[in-house]
Amino acid sequence: MKNIAIIGAGTMGNGIAHTFAQFDYNVSLIDVSKDNLDKGIATITRNLDRMVSKEKISEEDKKRTLGNISTFTSLADGAKDADLVVEAATENEKIKLEIFKELDSLCPAKTILATNTSSIPITKIAAVTGRPKQVIGMHFMNPVPIMKLVEIIRGYNTSDDITNQVVELAKNLGKVPTEVNDYPGFVANRILMPMINEAVETLYNNVAGVEEIDTVMKLGMAHPMGPLQLADFIGLDVCLSILEVMYEGFKNPKYAPCPLLVNMVRAGKLGVKSGEGFYDYSESKKAEKVSSQFVS
Repeated sequence: MKNIAIIGAGTMGNGIAHTFAQFDYNVSLIDVSKDNLDKGIATITRNLDRMVSKEKISEEDKKRTLGNISTFTSLADGAKDADLVVEAATENEKIKLEIFKELDSLCPAKTILATNTSSIPITKIAAVTGRPKQVIGMHFMNPVPIMKLVEIIRGYNTSDDITNQVVELAKNLGKVPTEVNDYPGFVANRILMPMINEAVETLYNNVAGVEEIDTVMKLGMAHPMGPLQLADFIGLDVCLSILEVMYEGFKNPKYAPCPLLVNMVRAGKLGVKSGEGFYDYSESKKAEKVSSQFVS
C-alpha cells in the first residue's frame, strides 16, 4: 500500500494525514471545504515546525512530509487511485454511511476501506458496501502524530488478510495496533466515556467542582489530564455522540448521557473548539480558567 486517501481535514484527519505523509506514503487529503483543507495543512505545518524546533525532525523532513500531501475537494478525484481510504469525517452515522456507499462505487476493487470511527459498528458501515471483507476500523488516538495506539476493529465479515495488512501498516507508522471486537465504543471509549460521564455526573450533583474533580483523577489516579479537561479536549459534542451510540447499542442506563452534558452541547459549549466547556479557553487553549458557569 502506497497511496492513502484521508477523508476529513479536521483534528483527526489532518493528524492521520500528517502521520502517513511523514512515513513517505502518498496522501490525498479530502474535504468538501477548501477552507478546512487550508486549515488542515496549516495545522500540519505548525506541528512539523514544532518538531523541527525540538530537533525531532529536520527542515528537509518537514518539506518532504508536506510534499507527500495533495488536497482535494472531490471524493472521486482524491480516492480514485487509493490503496487504502481512511474516513475521518464527523462522528455522525448517517454521514459515514453515505460516504462509504460513495466510496464503494468510486474506488478500485482492491481498495481497503477503513474508518476512524470511535463508536459506530464497523459491521453496520460495511453493510452498505459491496466489499464487507475489505472494511475495517482504524481508530487513531488524538493527537495522532504522538499517540501510539491504533484500535484495529474487524467487522463481522472483515477478512483475516485485510486485518493482517492493516495491522502491519499501523506498525509501519510506528504505532501499536491492538485488535478489538466490533461492539459499540470498542475498548477505548467503552471504558473512557462512562468515566467522563461519571465525572460530569459528579459535577452535576455538586459533589465537587471542576478543578477538584480533575485534581483527584490527576494526582490520585496518575491520569495526565483530568476527565473534564479531557472531555473539553475531545469535544463535548463528540463525547455526547459516542455515549448516545453506546446507549442505543446496549440499552443499558449506565451509558445514558448526563443531563448537564446534553445541555452544554445544546448551548454550544463544546470545549476547546468553541472556546468554552468546563474550562474557559477565551484567553488560552490550556485549561487554566474554569468556565464562569461553574464558579459559585
